[in-house]
Amino acid sequence: MTFNPKILKINPSIFILCTLLAACSAVPETGRSQLLLVNPAQEAQMGSQEFDKLKKSTPISKDPAGNAQLQRVGQRIAAVAPMANAQWEFVLFDKPDVPNAFCLPGGKVGVFSGILPITKDDAGLATVIGHEVAHAVARHGAERMSQDALFQILGEAALGRTSETNRALIQQAYGLGVALPHSRDQELEADHLGLLYMARAGYDPHEAVAFWKRFSEYNKTHGGGKPVAFLSTHPLDEKRISQLEGLLPQADTEYKKTATKP
Repeated sequence: MTFNPKILKINPSIFILCTLLAACSAVPETGRSQLLLVNPAQEAQMGSQEFDKLKKSTPISKDPAGNAQLQRVGQRIAAVAPMANAQWEFVLFDKPDVPNAFCLPGGKVGVFSGILPITKDDAGLATVIGHEVAHAVARHGAERMSQDALFQILGEAALGRTSETNRALIQQAYGLGVALPHSRDQELEADHLGLLYMARAGYDPHEAVAFWKRFSEYNKTHGGGKPVAFLSTHPLDEKRISQLEGLLPQADTEYKKTATKP
């Protein structure tokens, strides 16, 4: 998506200021301020289109037990996720060597079968699904697209006369100083929200810490050396485990409420 203030025939600085004021929003639960220049309908359409492509190009698992577990856990998490007009869809992809999952805007969640031996049970899978659903609820995809669009505007306004070398250096600084740390912040935020969602869905939040410890051990065994935290879009396992442990009292409160429901 391209935003060009020249089309509006106004000063780029005024356009940027108005854009920031109009697009200011806050993430549910955490209250973190975020910039959103993409509306939910556009975001959902893009997510749905990409998910359809993936379903055509990537083998879908035919494992009845794995598929049943994913639908069971996914629907329970979706039921407590505060996302209006979501078109939730949970698909298990047949990738036994890929221990991963993802969520596209609008509520399209993909899980690779390689993560199931690490999740082990419903609560472990709820940790993963809660995390991915949280990305959709917090609209992290739209936020990153909005940041890219704003950087393009700023580039046109401020870098128009800058040499190509300087432009490349500034863009590199943006990537290392803004994009990667923000992505790590989004991951930690998804951990936070996902922990609350799994607790509200009736899954013991302590199992989230257990899952990430298992995943950490898997990384050490199969992933070789750890990635450098500064250059990683995901936080190191120790940091996310520490955050989750600190959030357990809040999540326990939510979990206990489910025990009182009829």
